[in-house]
Amino acid sequence: QVQLVESGGGLVQPGGSLRLSCAASGSIFSRNVMGWYRQAPGKQREFLAAIGSGGNTNYADSVKGRFTISRDNAKNTVYLQMNSLKPEDTAVYYCNARDYGTSWYEYWGQGTQVTVSS
Repeated sequence: QVQLVESGGGLVQPGGSLRLSCAASGSIFSRNVMGWYRQAPGKQREFLAAIGSGGNTNYADSVKGRFTISRDNAKNTVYLQMNSLKPEDTAVYYCNARDYGTSWYEYWGQGTQVTVSS
């Protein structure tokens, strides 16, 4: 099976930084996309950033310039560096992986809480 486990969440002050990690286990094809989403209470899940196997990235406008996604293929791990955090960034952050073979499959982590507050 493929499992994703997020870590690195916590409490941070506005303007601060936090780095999230997502470790993947199980069989993953060489062609895949991993990303980060978040969901605040009462809101829909929001796309934040994605990174392909070759390192190409895509960001939501809400986090562009503040968040950076990266990955370490040897460790099967994806990271999200979050800078200049705002209270509105408070949410549960989820790791996502889309695995491409002849078809494709999608997996989600359990989420990690990020709280931005003074």
